[in-house]
Amino acid sequence: MAKLPVCTGRDAIRVFEVHGWVVDRQKGSHVSLVKTGALVVLTVPLHETLDRGLLRGLIRKTGLKVSKFSETLVGKK
Repeated sequence: MAKLPVCTGRDAIRVFEVHGWVVDRQKGSHVSLVKTGALVVLTVPLHETLDRGLLRGLIRKTGLKVSKFSETLVGKK
């Protein structure tokens, strides 16, 4: 299993946007992302670091692999 990267909420949102997710709305420190054809809504908190469990769950909901998420994250920094 690939190792999860440490990232901020904003970094995670940027990676999801690269993979077709679009910011739908924001309420306080939580941003909701949607994707055409997807049945789920991602809610990403704008924290300095996302907990591993939360990040893994978000990645799982998108259908991405952790390795693909990490590659995109490194390419965006």
